[in-house]
Amino acid sequence: MTDTPDLKTAQAFATSWNNLPSGSVYTFEQFEDWFQPLNKNDVEGKNVLELGCGNASLLVHLIRWNPGSVTGVDLGDSVTAAQTNMKATGFSKFSIIKDDLVKFNSDNKYDIVYSIGVLHHLKEPKAGFDSVLRNTKPGGKFHCWVYAKEGNSIVIYLVDPIRLIASRLPWWFTKYFIATPLAALYFIYAHLITSFHISFMPLYSYSAWITKRNFLFFRHVAFDQLVTPQTAYIDKKTIEGWLRDERIVQDSTYIVFRNGNSWKFGGKFKN
Repeated sequence: MTDTPDLKTAQAFATSWNNLPSGSVYTFEQFEDWFQPLNKNDVEGKNVLELGCGNASLLVHLIRWNPGSVTGVDLGDSVTAAQTNMKATGFSKFSIIKDDLVKFNSDNKYDIVYSIGVLHHLKEPKAGFDSVLRNTKPGGKFHCWVYAKEGNSIVIYLVDPIRLIASRLPWWFTKYFIATPLAALYFIYAHLITSFHISFMPLYSYSAWITKRNFLFFRHVAFDQLVTPQTAYIDKKTIEGWLRDERIVQDSTYIVFRNGNSWKFGGKFKN
């Protein structure tokens, strides 16, 4: 596994995930938001795969939809935290696998395959998407979420240059001396523009979403963005190209612009 180009990124995120309290960093409502248009009816009784599961912060919510089984794959050491968090739920039909999601190829394909917040951190995001398709069974569904190029100019031009430096520093320095003050500034900005409904300001829609959470979540998001060695911002045209794959049922596809700065997209794999 040492030859994978995404190992450094996986290790960086493992540092982030392994320095969090037990359980999920997300609420069930956030989980539902990320999954729409998929819902409990799509998942109940199905075998589900998450590519890039981190500490299982999404999987611990997914089991409330009564899947037949769940499998999480991650390259980083966060799989240990994922195991612990899943065991704490009492749900027994789960498997956490330490592997490169880009190369992962299960003999038993899955009814639902998803990758949320992961593809844009890979050296080759398209290779990650290909893995999503490769592991979806005929007639199964897939779902992804990525950072958008659209709506993220302020992040691309202001935050990304800081990330290039911060990602090379010790995690504790990045978290407490870079992510914390930046999160504090954005915390104030986000609450100001949403409180006074200044909708023309950058990241307004996203700010309206994140201001429902506390400061620690702001810092978690900031640290997640700054700790990774690589981040891509993917435009709609690129996603449209991915979805034209001949293995996908074309009238099943969807692309949803979320919070003014990210894309949800998915569809159905051909029988």
